Amino acid sequence: MNENKTDHETATFANGCFWCSEAIFKRLNGIKSVLPGYSGGQVKNPTYEQVCTGRTGHAESIQIEFDPKVMNFEKILDIFWRTHDPTTLNRQGNDIGTQYRSAVFYHDLKQKEIAEKSKRDLENEGVYKDPVVTEIAPFSGFYVAEDYHKNYYDEHRDAPYCSYIIDPKVHKLLLNYGNDVRADYK
Repeated sequence: MNENKTDHETATFANGCFWCSEAIFKRLNGIKSVLPGYSGGQVKNPTYEQVCTGRTGHAESIQIEFDPKVMNFEKILDIFWRTHDPTTLNRQGNDIGTQYRSAVFYHDLKQKEIAEKSKRDLENEGVYKDPVVTEIAPFSGFYVAEDYHKNYYDEHRDAPYCSYIIDPKVHKLLLNYGNDVRADYK
């Protein structure tokens, strides 16, 4: 987290294709920015092509800047858990590979504790029939994706991937979290 600013915090997640994740989280009240990128690996400044090989250790990720007074980390985690399948290892739908794993990259011990509790609560609620395999790991860096990945959904709404994969996730967000969605996205 950036300790110099009290009006925002940072969260970094991996939950499948970053086009989907960006489309969901940028629609929420209190979210200041969402960037697609790569996190969790050992290669510095990886390219999309390198990440796709599965040899960088990175996952397609998003980094969110948010106002905790409007949208707290607990609520963001709740949306994270319920807008992807955290029970599939290295896979989201037809996207397969370690770059599509589910992960919370915590920025401090408070985020770690909240993420671990949130994961336990999710498992205890029995939301999913299979165990949650989401990795909860310390944040070690984030590399912003190439420009053509930014705002992908909003700029390519007619693309088949957007129509068939992202649209249903956005509609689910509106249905389940409508009060948390920014007015300009309703």
